[in-house]
Amino acid sequence: MTRLKGMTWSHPRGFDPMVACSAIWAEKTGVQIDWEKRSLQDFESFPVEELARAYDLIVIDHPHVGQITDEGCLAPLDVPGREAERAALAAGSVGQSYPSYFWRGQQWAFPIDAATQVLAWRPDLLDAPPTSWAEVVALAKQGQVLLPLRPPHSLMTVYTLAGNLGAPCRVEGDTLIDPTIGAQVWDMLREITDLVDPACAGYDPIAVFEEMAKPASNIACAPLIYGYVNYAIAGFRPNLIRFADMPVAGDNGSVGSALGGTGIAVSAFSTNKDAAIDFAYWIASGDIQRGPFAAAGGQPGHAAAWEDAAVNAATSDFYQATRATLEGAWVRPRHNGYMALQEAASQRITAGLAAKESASPVINDINRLFRESF
Repeated sequence: MTRLKGMTWSHPRGFDPMVACSAIWAEKTGVQIDWEKRSLQDFESFPVEELARAYDLIVIDHPHVGQITDEGCLAPLDVPGREAERAALAAGSVGQSYPSYFWRGQQWAFPIDAATQVLAWRPDLLDAPPTSWAEVVALAKQGQVLLPLRPPHSLMTVYTLAGNLGAPCRVEGDTLIDPTIGAQVWDMLREITDLVDPACAGYDPIAVFEEMAKPASNIACAPLIYGYVNYAIAGFRPNLIRFADMPVAGDNGSVGSALGGTGIAVSAFSTNKDAAIDFAYWIASGDIQRGPFAAAGGQPGHAAAWEDAAVNAATSDFYQATRATLEGAWVRPRHNGYMALQEAASQRITAGLAAKESASPVINDINRLFRESF
C-alpha cells in the first residue's frame, strides 16, 4: 500500500473532511493518507518549504503562491492529459477561488475550501441580519458586536472596507491603499474598535465564534469575519450562528471582501507525486466536495456544493446566504514578499488601533511596507 503524508489546519473544518475523504480514497485506490494538523496561526505563517520537505500534500493559502513559485517547493498541478478535469474545476470556482492559485502561468493548488469575510449573526437575538455598516455600528453601541482583530484579521478588515468603498487595495505599484480611502477606512475601524470588547485585539474568527456561541452570550453580530460553516450546523455549539452577505458601506453591494479559503497542493519533493496529484484532483472535484467533503464538516470550494439544496439545508443556508459576497471578493497580493508584509502591516494596524493613532501615520507605514515587500 502506498502511504502519503498530508498537512492541514487544526479545526474540524480543516481536518475532519480530509480524514473522511482519505478513508474513501484508501478503499478506492489503496493509497493511504495520514493527515497531521497545525494551529490556525501557525498554518498562516509556517514556511511552506519546510512543510513541503516533510509532507506529500499540503493545504495552503493563495497568498503563498509567489513565494512557493520562487522556492520551487510545490509541483504544478496542470499536468498534461487532464485538461478536461481542470476545466471542470475552473468552471466550478466560487468567485476567484480557482484562479487565486494560478501564478506565472501554472496552477499550484486546487480550491477545496472557499471563504471570505462575511457577516455572522444570531437568529435568536436578531430578526434579520444587518445589511448596512450603519446598522452594525448601532448594534456595536449596544454592546452586541465582536470583530476579530488579531493579525492578520485587522489587515483583512482594512482590505474589505476599502474594497467595499470602491477602492480595492492594489497588488502592485507604489501604494497598497489609496490614502484618501485609507483615512476613511481607518475612521470606520477606529469607531467600531472603540465600541467592541478590547479583547478583540487578540481574537481570531474562531475565538469570536466561540464567544458568540456561549449559552449566555448577548453578542448578536460579527460584521466582517471569515465564515465557518460548522457554527451554522444545529447542535455544533449551544447557540446557532447564521451567516449573511457582508454589511454594505459603499454603493456597489457586497463587493471587495478579502478572499480566504484554502487549496490542496502537492510537494515538489514528494516521492509519490503522481499519487498525490491524483488525490488532489479527486478531492477538489464537484461530486466529492458536494458529497463526503461537505458531510464531514468541510466548507467546500466547489460551486456544486454551494448550490446543492441538501448541503444548504444542513447548514442554515450558509452557502446561499453568502454566495454574493464570495463572488465579489478581492484577491490579495501574491508576490514573493507578501506574507511578511501581511504580518507586519497587520501588527502595525493592531498597534495603531490600540494607541488610537490618526490615519496618516498608519496608512503611510502600510504603504511603505508594501513598497519594501517587492
